[in-house]
Amino acid sequence: MEELFRRLAEPQGESWRIAESDILREWSKSGSAAMDVLLQRGEKALDEGDPATALGHLTALTDHAPDFATGFQARAAAYAALGQFGPAIGDLARALQLEPRHFPALTQLGFMLEETGDIERALAAYRASLAIHPHQQEAIDGAARLERQQDGTDI
Repeated sequence: MEELFRRLAEPQGESWRIAESDILREWSKSGSAAMDVLLQRGEKALDEGDPATALGHLTALTDHAPDFATGFQARAAAYAALGQFGPAIGDLARALQLEPRHFPALTQLGFMLEETGDIERALAAYRASLAIHPHQQEAIDGAARLERQQDGTDI
């Protein structure tokens, strides 16, 4: 994984795209086929716009795989889709406790903190995510937006 994170942070070239894909693929493996199915079902329900069903699958996943960071990050997305930012932020904190380099969780945290008006912490989350994966457009846009807002140049 260390080599993948090194390639992810490379400023030039396109090898970061392969590294990103490899990291995300590795993180999607819980170590249990049954837990992987719960993750897939939860993600599918989210993709289909059914966060309540996703929450059910992902809660079962986090209950049975409490050390699986991606399970908590995915459940945070379900909570957020339901407008439950408190539990979502709690799940992201758990995901980051388990895997501090979980850049999707950091970017998601930045977005949620921004939505709740906590601009300083949101910007810190975006910047932390970009320190790991500097090519994430969502984090780049979020950080730039908040920096403009702080500078008073946001129109």
